[in-house]
Amino acid sequence: MAKGAARVLGVAMTHTSLHRRALLAAAGLAVPALALPTLAFAQTPAPTQAGPFRFKGFQGRDTDAERGFFEVPEDRRDPRSRKIRLSYVRFASTAAKPGPPIVYLAGGPGGLATRALAGPRFPIMMALREVADVIAFDQRGTGLSNHIPERPVSKGPPPAFTQAGLTAYFREDFQNAWADWTKAGIAMTGYNTEQNADDIDDLRRHLGADKVDLWGISYGTHLALSMLKRHGDRVSRVALASLEGQDQTVKRPAAVDTLLRQVDGLLAADPAVRAAIPDLPALMRRVHAKLEAAPVAITATLNGAPVTLRIGGFAIQLMTGGLIANPQTLVMLPGLYLALDAGRTEVLTRFANEFANLLGIAGMPEAMDLASGISPRRLAQVRREAKTAVLGEALNFPMPQLLGAVPGVDLGEDFRAPLRIDHPALLLAGTLDGRTPMSEQDEVAAQFRRKSRVIVENAGHNVFEAHPEVQDLLVRFFRGEAVSDTRLSLPPPRFSLA
Repeated sequence: MAKGAARVLGVAMTHTSLHRRALLAAAGLAVPALALPTLAFAQTPAPTQAGPFRFKGFQGRDTDAERGFFEVPEDRRDPRSRKIRLSYVRFASTAAKPGPPIVYLAGGPGGLATRALAGPRFPIMMALREVADVIAFDQRGTGLSNHIPERPVSKGPPPAFTQAGLTAYFREDFQNAWADWTKAGIAMTGYNTEQNADDIDDLRRHLGADKVDLWGISYGTHLALSMLKRHGDRVSRVALASLEGQDQTVKRPAAVDTLLRQVDGLLAADPAVRAAIPDLPALMRRVHAKLEAAPVAITATLNGAPVTLRIGGFAIQLMTGGLIANPQTLVMLPGLYLALDAGRTEVLTRFANEFANLLGIAGMPEAMDLASGISPRRLAQVRREAKTAVLGEALNFPMPQLLGAVPGVDLGEDFRAPLRIDHPALLLAGTLDGRTPMSEQDEVAAQFRRKSRVIVENAGHNVFEAHPEVQDLLVRFFRGEAVSDTRLSLPPPRFSLA
């Protein structure tokens, strides 16, 4: 990995390998790393008033844009809940006769659409303006649409970074945060994907549009499915990548094992790597078991002071859950695991502060995931598979660990039920996506009756910007042209023992 990439990854691990959802929220912000600190692409300062401004885009490019706001109830089911102001940025179309507005739905939950479109997806957004207005909609609880007060990280001693230690810590911290926010008048029960979908329909009305098109990734596709279920007659067409179904908030550990076996097969292309690692999943299991039984101490900074963290195998599983999202960081696995297996735990030093930064509750991401929940049948399947899976239940943390922490918020089986979708759809996936594995995406894709699929060989979760031909396919699709099933290819990742 290039020095610059390693530096970016080092400062961004909180948003990549440790927070399950923050990885997806930040996806697409950096190349070759998975994410980038907030300040890198933030509009400085972000305008708080409606009206035109210069939007700062990727690699020093900028463009004219317009900031807008509209109000919605924080919880539409509670007439006593307050109104909150939601924010969006409109990029005006250059077309003589624009089509329906294209609303970008960021991943996460917790991602900022405005930040995502300031990253490597900026050129795609600019190209889509040839078709219609592009709307970067910052969902409730994010960016200028966030009205949940920030909570300081606890000043108590940090927990052991084991499965038991982190689970107990997060459940207690989340319960305390929920109680404090509710006491302060925040309607936390309003932070769920159904109300998020209703916000999109309110945005449509605010824009004066009969219909909208949806362009989303990861959790943004989970949100798009809810929009199609609740307001499908107000949606024209959808382009969705890295699909997450209605009952896929928690990914199946067995699906991730399939991806890791695929990666193990790729190691055979390099005889030196294959000789050093005859069986990658076996090496990973060995490291996880060893560290979970005997966590290692590393020094980090928390609340501005040095602190000792005890890093167990579960923390390594969390880290790996982020690294497998995209090939650019997937290639780090052999070197990291060989070092840890040999007892060279100093390789964790550069990630120390990011482990520390894991400790904290944002509000919106956790509430959204808890409300989307998991069906009893899938939960039983996940827990059965996790007993032998390489990453166990770590990939989905803090779900399903938070289940039941706050009663009465689950949206139920009707929310998670599949649906028949007749809207024109362009569905994109990367074959090395370790966050939304291909087998899980295939299940979601089966719900679409009028779909074209774009599969990018050797691409990961951030598939929109992975291959140069994707942009043209998106423009053609939103223009209403027929797009056939397409298979694109990238070179396979090159693994290193360093």
